[in-house]
Amino acid sequence: MNVDDVVAEKIAAARRRAEETKRRRAALAAARQRGLAFRHAAKLRNQASARTAGGTPVTTEDGSDTTEENS
Repeated sequence: MNVDDVVAEKIAAARRRAEETKRRRAALAAARQRGLAFRHAAKLRNQASARTAGGTPVTTEDGSDTTEENS
């Protein structure tokens, strides 16, 4: 095995590591986007339910008041 073979193996290993890092980051970004979409949908549902309550105070689980004027 000569020096060129060793260098080629190191380059190939570095490429594999870079590709794996890229795949891992893409998976995390996709999971983050799904989580953000879920949070935004929940926020819209909460706003819609507060509006359909006719402006009457609707108390959330944490005890805060969510009237149409407060949203």
